[in-house]
Amino acid sequence: MKKNKFLQALILAASLSITLLASSSAIGQEAGWPTKPIRFVVGYAAGGSTDVMARLIAPKISEELKQTVIVENKAGGNSNIGAQMVASALPDGYTLYLFTIANTINASLYANMGYDPVRSFEPVGLIAKIPNLLVVNPALPIKTLSDYIKYAKESKDGITFASSGSGSSIHLSGEMFKMKTGLNMLHVPYRGSAPAVTDLLAGQVQSMFDNTPSAMPHVKSGKLRPVAITSKTRSPLLPDVPTVSESGFPGFEVQSWFGLSAPAGTSKSIVDRLNSALNKALADPTVRHRLEELVATPAPGTPEAMRSFVVQEVDGWRQVVKVSGAKVE
Repeated sequence: MKKNKFLQALILAASLSITLLASSSAIGQEAGWPTKPIRFVVGYAAGGSTDVMARLIAPKISEELKQTVIVENKAGGNSNIGAQMVASALPDGYTLYLFTIANTINASLYANMGYDPVRSFEPVGLIAKIPNLLVVNPALPIKTLSDYIKYAKESKDGITFASSGSGSSIHLSGEMFKMKTGLNMLHVPYRGSAPAVTDLLAGQVQSMFDNTPSAMPHVKSGKLRPVAITSKTRSPLLPDVPTVSESGFPGFEVQSWFGLSAPAGTSKSIVDRLNSALNKALADPTVRHRLEELVATPAPGTPEAMRSFVVQEVDGWRQVVKVSGAKVE
């Protein structure tokens, strides 16, 4: 009996030693973090607004952390492929995700996304919020929202509107407008905003409620014509473009947003360092100026504030998806 108790004591002591060593090692790793490049995963193709946001803040975070931050595009499933990859990654701070409004909308569209938008991630902080912009190919006789409605009603085929994917805020902006007007609007989904805009420029599709960052360069060059903006008020950069709300549809508002997140289980010390680096990036004058050019509003804050916001968005978009009848195609 004494021998058995002695062996049990030895095993317990060994187990405690291993646990303490592992804990000390983890603490040491966190204290030295980051010691290698960080992957920053974007769930959409390069060139779209989500990609633009990632590539805007990545260099500044890299400067602050004194480590390379590599933006990696993993398009597909309306960002679900990239999100799932990050959700299943090691929570060591070396794999991050550009969290978007789409991830909260997807929760109501997909039976099984392979991740939970709330439980599978550690929020780091919001980056920015942006409105969508209804743009059309300038070859069309459309300059105002009234023109848009008239064209859709008089065309036997209605009007087509592209999106970055089924269930995206770009898609649901169109669906919400379709609900309010009863227009014959055919949704044409793409794997990201960039390929959708490419076909819009080529005349393969006729319109799009695009995020402002990807639409603005083409609006400035005259290759796309702005019709209305989905924000509550007009943008100082587009003072002549009316809001959808003031154009006869009061209360119509859609704001896309972007945030930074890490896999669930990432230590608080790493999340806090990332949050500090992110907020410093958003305070940088060059970053703020670029965000203004994209009609984006910086949204610095805490991880806790982002978590609460994500929960609210999941609940809010669930109602919109249900009423609109939007489905994954």
